[in-house]
Amino acid sequence: MRDYHISKHNSFYAVGLSYKKADAEVRGKFSLDVPAIDHILGKAKEIGIDGLLAISTCNRTELYGFAQHPYQLIKLLCDETHGTVEEFQEVAYVYKNHDAISHMFKVGTGLDSQILGDFEIISQIKQGFYRSKKHEMANPFLERLCNSVIQASKRIKNETELSSGATSVAFASVKYILDNVDDISNKNILLFGTGKIGRNTCENLVKHSNNSHITLINRTREKAEDIAGKFQLTVKDYGDLQTEIRKSDILVVATGAQLPTVSKALIYPKKPLLVLDLSVPKNVSDDVKELDNVTLVHLDQLSQITDETLAKRKEYVPKAETIIEKVKKDFLKWLETRKFAPVINALKDKLNTMKTEEIDFQTKKIEGFDQIQAEIISDRIIQKITKQFANHLKSNEVDTDDSLELIQKVFQLELHSK
Repeated sequence: MRDYHISKHNSFYAVGLSYKKADAEVRGKFSLDVPAIDHILGKAKEIGIDGLLAISTCNRTELYGFAQHPYQLIKLLCDETHGTVEEFQEVAYVYKNHDAISHMFKVGTGLDSQILGDFEIISQIKQGFYRSKKHEMANPFLERLCNSVIQASKRIKNETELSSGATSVAFASVKYILDNVDDISNKNILLFGTGKIGRNTCENLVKHSNNSHITLINRTREKAEDIAGKFQLTVKDYGDLQTEIRKSDILVVATGAQLPTVSKALIYPKKPLLVLDLSVPKNVSDDVKELDNVTLVHLDQLSQITDETLAKRKEYVPKAETIIEKVKKDFLKWLETRKFAPVINALKDKLNTMKTEEIDFQTKKIEGFDQIQAEIISDRIIQKITKQFANHLKSNEVDTDDSLELIQKVFQLELHSK
């Protein structure tokens, strides 16, 4: 990537792990919350990395960034999580330059999601870019790439039915309940955790179960009340969790904690209890499986659900891939223009120097010389000249390297990167 004058480092990498090779337990070891992402970005800046994006969802954890070697990014991730480099290497993937670009397009448009067409990842990319920008780690390349992926995602949503229906992790959990629980409308359902997945699960439960016996609990009661108010549901305090679990037929856990929030000690089942854990890392302790009358189902099991909706979505993959290629082609075309950005910048500086010298000369020579008007006209001429050179360099019929060398020689340019 050095030829593109974006980073002082040689290459752009995507390093990470996903549901494809890493189960929920392993993914949990490498998951990142917001403070951890902020710490990685700060540390990356300290060691001289000048462009980095981090995303962490229930399905994957990834770093996209410029580095001399991908191990720099891998070490940043492993130092901030509970996983080791050896564990990471067993399940990880590393993509470089154009392959890394293609990977982000595939991830951001739902083609690499655990449930095909689940576009929730795009909001994670947006949030990841926001955090990178906040830490001054979002260079022009990352900004343009993220915007292009977002554009491709929007087009696929609008121009295909890849995301038709309500198939997502949240909906998969509700579908499991509907398929496996009789008389669902009369069951007591407890939803613990009201983050994004929790909110979506709640909405799908209300919509598809026709159940009014849904109780919400969240560590911050106000967040639960915001959601409950929309659907006229019951809210209980975090301190009531154990009592409410005992009353429930179904417990959905969608908290974002780094350690289990529900353990065997919290549950005394006098009747059958279905527990769905939608969290990564797991927020329901494995010892819950030891209890009689308790069925524990984790996110990875739910994501294996396939139905007619998913089968239909696969028909739109070729069209989605065509859209991706079109948007990616525009991005790569922009990237190519970065090769001659230093020459164009140097040319503009040279012309501005000529302008300043000439206006200064004419101001002394001509009485009543209109310097302001001369500045306006000169700036417009410089803009037209540099644009003409830029258009020439973009042409497919031009040998860019030869043209750049000629422009530098004719104008005796001193190159610098901006």
